[in-house]
Amino acid sequence: MIAFLARRLLFAFALVIVVSSSALLLTRLAPGDVTAQLGPFAPAAEVAGTRARFDLDRGAAEQWLRWSSRAARFDFGDSFLYNRPVRELLGGAAVNTAVLAAAALLVATALGIPLGMLSGSGGAGAGLIRGVSLVCLSAPPLLTSLLFVFLAATTRWFPAGGMTSVDALDGGWSTWLTDVAAHLPVPALALALPIAATFERLQAQSMAEALEQPFIVAAAARGVAPRDIIVRHAWRVSLRPICGVYGIAVGALLSGSFVVEFVTAWPGLGRLTYEALRARDIYLVAGCAAAGGAFLAAGSLVGDLLLAAADPRVREQGAP
Repeated sequence: MIAFLARRLLFAFALVIVVSSSALLLTRLAPGDVTAQLGPFAPAAEVAGTRARFDLDRGAAEQWLRWSSRAARFDFGDSFLYNRPVRELLGGAAVNTAVLAAAALLVATALGIPLGMLSGSGGAGAGLIRGVSLVCLSAPPLLTSLLFVFLAATTRWFPAGGMTSVDALDGGWSTWLTDVAAHLPVPALALALPIAATFERLQAQSMAEALEQPFIVAAAARGVAPRDIIVRHAWRVSLRPICGVYGIAVGALLSGSFVVEFVTAWPGLGRLTYEALRARDIYLVAGCAAAGGAFLAAGSLVGDLLLAAADPRVREQGAP
């Protein structure tokens, strides 16, 4: 098991390096750079100074080497757009995205797995569950986020956008946390529904296959109650596909949050990446990519650990 964890951590480290380096080089090769934000009438000395500050006057390979040597010490350079160290900007944005992604993943798990068990075992409403899942799978995050923003604005059950109200901190931390919780349902549901539909479809198929296993048939022949067969025996066997896609689900949450955070004005990595790309803020783009790669690697590691917990064969072999 230790060797298995070591390999997964090495993979996570390599993933962060590849993703952030690719983002840095692709942003460097894209047309334009941060000096375009200075305007067409900026003095030549200011443009030259800015290019020197961000190593744009050097070759792409040399710039990457200088940046990677600093990034190894968690120094991702300075942001041109905000004139602040990228590390400071990433801290708050990463926490906000983590809160949103964790809430969405919790909702997706709480909805998708029980509904998948119900539809996979042929329970009541299986056809209706499959139909709703198909609709949620087909709806892109842009559409779901716009729909929930519209519903929140018309019903006023929840705030339509943002993470907190302007005066949220005036009442202390408890008031602030309550305000964040009130703003969370709109973006979290917009992110969670497609993932929940994916979990439901996987769980339903896996449950149907598990119920056909010989040991399940034998348990039914011994007179074990159908509910006990599903909950105590078939469910654990059917969890393997769900655990295996948790890392992919985190990646889907990150890609979906790019749109959802922009529509709902949630101050996370998605909005920060969008602003960095618009400004050609090369080091901020690379830092956001590194944070996204770290989230994806962490999700993949959690999925592997859940898979090992659900399937003893993974623990025995030390690899999935």
